[in-house]
Amino acid sequence: MTCMPDLRPCIAALLTLALCACATVREDPGPVAAAPRPLVILISIDGFRADYLEKGVTPHLSGLAAAGARGAMRPSFPTKTFPNHYTLVTGLRPDRHGIVDNNMEDPEIPGVTFRQNNKAAVTDARWWNDGTPIWVSAERAGVRSATMFWPGSEAAIQGVRPSYWRAFDQSLSATARVDQVLAWLDLPQAQRPRFVTLYFDEVDTAGHWGGPESDKLKAALAKTDAAIAALSAGLAARGLAADLVVTADHGMAPTSPERAVYLEDVLPDGAARTFAMGAFMNAYPTPGREAEAERALLAKHAHMQCWRKAEIPARYHYGTHRRVPPIFCLPQTGWEITTRAWAAKRPIGAGNHGFDPYAPEMAAVFIGSGPSFRRGARVSDFDNVDVYPLLARLIGVPPEPNDGDLDQLAGALAR
Repeated sequence: MTCMPDLRPCIAALLTLALCACATVREDPGPVAAAPRPLVILISIDGFRADYLEKGVTPHLSGLAAAGARGAMRPSFPTKTFPNHYTLVTGLRPDRHGIVDNNMEDPEIPGVTFRQNNKAAVTDARWWNDGTPIWVSAERAGVRSATMFWPGSEAAIQGVRPSYWRAFDQSLSATARVDQVLAWLDLPQAQRPRFVTLYFDEVDTAGHWGGPESDKLKAALAKTDAAIAALSAGLAARGLAADLVVTADHGMAPTSPERAVYLEDVLPDGAARTFAMGAFMNAYPTPGREAEAERALLAKHAHMQCWRKAEIPARYHYGTHRRVPPIFCLPQTGWEITTRAWAAKRPIGAGNHGFDPYAPEMAAVFIGSGPSFRRGARVSDFDNVDVYPLLARLIGVPPEPNDGDLDQLAGALAR
């Protein structure tokens, strides 16, 4: 009897070959190229209180807020211009990044008082190097940046400057500032910045001199709104996708000459010196008169409270940096600390800031608009340190160690 071979393996192999011949062969396309990130423009409207959007004079900004993300932002302490602008771009509170006031001293830089109008100090990187602004991180990552005014941008911080920057010039109109930004965006793509800051100050000035409910303020709001509308139109005309992050450094509280704490009624003559008064006061006791100065200032006062540096309430996150004064005084919101001699030269205006950051009058605007933001998003009140990790995410650079929390603004993002 002859045994036949088992043909089943051969038949299976032939069937496999036939199926392969009928199949369509596809080449592996490789990884899909990521879409280019949108341009990121950080806009600060100095002194734009969160509720100013309800005044009915900012149609463009109100439209951006309605179509994008919106929230009220709590400034850092003290609620002043330089400290909070530097917080927005570093994610550090003033007590950590070192810009603890618009006016300050540093024992490591003796004989110098930092002031906004002291150009030598403003451009001296030693005042700024305790923080790393987002444009420094961007430049190190190969992302070009441009600053159309921003505190700190005139110094080579940690040896790095933005690719493009302008020294602050208050006389430059809002329209001219927008024109400069658009001119930078008209550069060839390889030279064009992908992160830009843009600063407007007219709303703050009007709030100081006219007050937060004045017609002067409304006119400044409308003028700034028109400038930002021109920016949006310029971006659209160029076909540029952009994420706009609109912020402010602080709000504005109404003030008046009737609400004043006069220093000479509180502090014996010569017991301490100060170079900052108004919505708060720094005090440096005269050597040998420390106990006298503390006794006078730390006593209970009707509309003002003072603390030793180490005893400033923890909620303010303030009091450890070497530049914080030995004694810090904070008046009731809407009251100011002054002297009669100073008030005679410069009377208390109609509005001010620098007060308690938890006061609703100090709340600042936040708007996120563009392809990265969720339409109609409303975010709960948050601290302004949270803006920095948001910027790092939008730009695509690793954030430096910071005090912010991206989760606080995660609901504003579309992705």
